[in-house]
Amino acid sequence: MAVTVRIPTTMRPLAGGSSTVSVDGTTLAEVLAALEAAHPGFGERLFDEQGALRKFVNVFVADDDVRYLEGLDTKVPDGETVSIIPAVAGG
Repeated sequence: MAVTVRIPTTMRPLAGGSSTVSVDGTTLAEVLAALEAAHPGFGERLFDEQGALRKFVNVFVADDDVRYLEGLDTKVPDGETVSIIPAVAGG
């Protein structure tokens, strides 16, 4: 099942400069594992030592924040878009 992953500017060097990457997966965990397999380096940027999503990285399936869905178990339908958005802080 092909899924499009939107890559933020700061992580594009890991994806060869691409703003989007197509990978397979039916859950967010599978999609992110496929992203790591195709473009090593994403895993350490996205996951903490316990394997959970880092607090400063927001991930959306369609327009929904996965933290309010099923987290890494969130279903990702074929053809859907997953967006990785680093949190921005400032004052």
